Amino acid sequence: MGLGKVLFIDTAHPALKEGLENLGFVCDYFPNADLGDFIRLAPDYTGFIVRSRIALDENILPKALQLKFIGRVGAGMENIDVGLAEKLGIHCLNAPEGNRDAVGEQAIGMLLALMNRLLIVDPEVRQGVWKRAENRGNEIMGKTVAIIGFGNTGGAFARKLSGFGATLLVYDKYKQDFPEPWVIATDMERIFEEADILSLHVPLTSETKYLVNADYLGRFKKPIWFINTSRGGVVNTTDLMKGIDSGGVRGACLDVLEFEKFSFEDIQLQQLPAVYQQLIASNKVILSPHIAGWTHESNIKMAEVLVAKIKLLFGL
Repeated sequence: MGLGKVLFIDTAHPALKEGLENLGFVCDYFPNADLGDFIRLAPDYTGFIVRSRIALDENILPKALQLKFIGRVGAGMENIDVGLAEKLGIHCLNAPEGNRDAVGEQAIGMLLALMNRLLIVDPEVRQGVWKRAENRGNEIMGKTVAIIGFGNTGGAFARKLSGFGATLLVYDKYKQDFPEPWVIATDMERIFEEADILSLHVPLTSETKYLVNADYLGRFKKPIWFINTSRGGVVNTTDLMKGIDSGGVRGACLDVLEFEKFSFEDIQLQQLPAVYQQLIASNKVILSPHIAGWTHESNIKMAEVLVAKIKLLFGL
């Protein structure tokens, strides 16, 4: 007897479907379905696989009478009402172990490009402009890097930075024990006092919405390089841009923006404020389209992580 049906609300690496079918599930995917269709289909399924196409909340979860699990292909769970799901006996699974190394690598890659002015010098050299003294870079070695949030991606970022000869300060409100010998657990006061580089690795919650604002940035004693590979809504972009203009922020690496659509697949073009134009015009900012955790390798690793967690959930 089969284990029931799994509805793929979003696309995922084929290894996820194959792995679930090997366990005994039947998998369905309806690429043209909308929220109304998913609500109608919900009662028939044991599991949902989702990225960020729709919100799994009170509109759909109470209709999913047979639902045992939700598998999020990624780390963030903000599009899932986890509290409601748990009340309904639905297990919420995600796969941060699958893309943490990708995020850690991109954060370092963006930082190196920013500190060494690579996006500035490359087009200059291609145009025959040869400025050496004007384009001196800065080294990570000897700097103090502050990591806010020490879960999967924060830990991966720190691990990859451990060979750069920097001091790694870590603050995580919900974690006290850090067995990793290359990090120093500390409070925000020391971070504000000593940090040269700040990297965010926190989920988007009511607690972290606009965590980084004018007051927050104003508390740093030294100008900082800033990295955000977490969620765009954690940062007040207007305040960040003011920090860049004033010199309090030496530069920013942003894989995420607060102006992304809910699905993270695009920018809210009709709702872009003037600060967005300032952001994209600045040569002190490096941008990417929410792809830090979206490598070829992480795509399959997230699938494998979810298969393993679902297998464990069902005792297979």
